This record gives sequence, C-alpha cells and structure tokens, in this order.
Amino acid sequence: MSSLRRRALAGIRKGDSFTVSRTFSEEDVRRFGDISLDYNPVHYDERFARARGMTGRICHGLLVAGMITEIGGQLGWLATKMDFTFKKPVYVGDTVECTLTITDMNEKGWAEGRADYRNQEGVSVLEAILTGFPPQEEQNEILRTMVAEGDPTNKLAG
Repeated sequence: MSSLRRRALAGIRKGDSFTVSRTFSEEDVRRFGDISLDYNPVHYDERFARARGMTGRICHGLLVAGMITEIGGQLGWLATKMDFTFKKPVYVGDTVECTLTITDMNEKGWAEGRADYRNQEGVSVLEAILTGFPPQEEQNEILRTMVAEGDPTNKLAG
C-alpha cells in the first residue's frame, strides 16, 4: 500500500501535508505530448526553446502540474477545481517535489489544499489550489476493503 493511501485511510484533516517527487524524462515529455496532442516546439526543439528565452527544452506545464493528481488519486480525492500558476520552467531531467497542504475543510466534506512545486534547487516552479472532496468514512471503508484485497487497481500499491 502506498504511504499516501495509508494516510488517507487514517483520515484527512486540515493542516495535513502530502508530498510526492518526480524526475521528468524525455519519455515523459514524448508520451504526454502524444496523449495531449501538445506538440509545441518549446518541448521538442532546442532552438525554438532558446528563442523563447529558455536554457533548453521544457516539460509540458500540465505534465508537471499533474503531480497533484498522484496525490489526489492515492488519497481518493474527488477534485472539483484545480487552479495553476506556472512560475518557472521545468526542464527535461529536473526533479520536482510537490507538497499539497490541506488549508480548509468543512462539515459537508468539502476541502481546499494548496500545492507548492519546487525543483531540485528548491526554486518554486508552480503553485496550485485544489478543491473538492476527500474521501469520507463510507469511501474509506471501501478503500480499506480494496487494500485488504491487495489494492488491485493501484499501480503504486507495491
């Protein structure tokens, strides 16, 4: 079971923080471009990226932003809104750490979290706000059953 899934089963509370890290590869950029059909040359051509003021080719913004979905997916969060502010480029080969902190929750199960994404140098490259519904007790009971069954739909369960 992933550590994020384990923490979700314990219950999510205001002030909780969840962190994931990822190094972005050439393959990640290629596959994301193929899925999203975003073939902007800033992701594929060094000359074009430099003409845009970058020091090299950059990762797709939504590829990097998608790190928040790893957290949300492991927690069983049902998102209703995501708001991203792209601050600095992320280059192929960069390692980014995304930390989501729960900033607000109400009695109806709605919650808000703020995410900070930092590269390997500690520079903030992206900020996000996630709103939606973390799992409530009924969903956590189902998650517990799924985990007891080996969490078969979760490739990060290992």
